[in-house]
Amino acid sequence: MDIVENLTADYQRFPANQTYSLYAQDVFFQDPLNKFRGIKKYKAMIGFINTFFIAPKMDLQAINRVGDTIKMEWVLSWNTPLPWKPRIAIPGWSELKINADGLIASHIDYWNCSRFDVVKQHFFSK
Repeated sequence: MDIVENLTADYQRFPANQTYSLYAQDVFFQDPLNKFRGIKKYKAMIGFINTFFIAPKMDLQAINRVGDTIKMEWVLSWNTPLPWKPRIAIPGWSELKINADGLIASHIDYWNCSRFDVVKQHFFSK
């Protein structure tokens, strides 16, 4: 299975049973809320999603590799553990850079909405 096939499978079962061996030990990760380096922190972030949120789901819309860059378009959704359990959805995309060893050295997520838009979803239904 190549890296694109592995990532596609990972996103189908996200956040459970991710293939962390695809990532470099010093992987750089960034999204609108986080910025860090290291596979241990990456695993901890995924673990937090799996533990804190209810029914997290990553709907992969597209994945494309050109050279050492993989771009993925997705919608991340979950229920927040508030009494009314709102369903939150963040549309976005990821840009991954592959190093000379064939491992993901950089994973940067971009959102198609603002952080404030995400907060508003907790209180106002669409």
